[in-house]
Amino acid sequence: MTKAQEIAYDLRERILSGALAGGEALPSESKMMSQYGYSRETIRAGVRLLIEEGLVVTGQGQGKYVREDYPPVVWNWTTLESRNRHENAVEGQTAGDQWASAIAENGNAPRQEITVSIVVPPPHVRERLGLPEDGLAVARKRVRFIDNRPYALADSYFPQELVAGTPLMEPRDVSAPGGILASVGLVQAKYVDEISVRMPTHQEAEQLGLPAATPVAEHTRTGYDADDRPLRCMVTILPGDRHKILYEVSTD
Repeated sequence: MTKAQEIAYDLRERILSGALAGGEALPSESKMMSQYGYSRETIRAGVRLLIEEGLVVTGQGQGKYVREDYPPVVWNWTTLESRNRHENAVEGQTAGDQWASAIAENGNAPRQEITVSIVVPPPHVRERLGLPEDGLAVARKRVRFIDNRPYALADSYFPQELVAGTPLMEPRDVSAPGGILASVGLVQAKYVDEISVRMPTHQEAEQLGLPAATPVAEHTRTGYDADDRPLRCMVTILPGDRHKILYEVSTD
């Protein structure tokens, strides 16, 4: 190992063993220079390796800290937006936004920052909604927080002509028995899900406060009515360090 790799190896072992806990500051450069007997530049090179791995993050000023662990959230996409869950919602418990109610059921505090606009949707969304190149969609963009920590981004797109004048145009949490779409006569009969894994964009990393080397899952769910007409396309960005995705699949 190089000297920098040696430093990184020792610090990594201390982090993985718990000797350096999540959120704890690394020893100062001066202290590590004394401990390892190497130059400041070599110390910095070793710490930089851990930053690139995502084990260490840069705090305010010049501080370096062990990356904090986020309590993982399990997304059960089999039931989260099921008709049964909507129809059996309990007021004050599981009624309202289905994501928020699922988080609250686990004893956590959900919160969403919501913006609504009329946009030309991204190409892959336009394709799934069957819109022409100049077609417009209503975009409901949400940053989802759990216990005031950013956990996910969820952008829902709807063909403009379908939802104009409905509560989906309101930039706030909205809900209705059976779901907003169903309440205005647009019933989703099936979903088609796609999942890809990639590195986040710069904007996504900023919105979610992601340390370096944090991949995200991009979950795209398109909802169709009984005639296979697309009604909604939701794109959810899930950081890999704080989510698990669960599916239950019938063997029939």
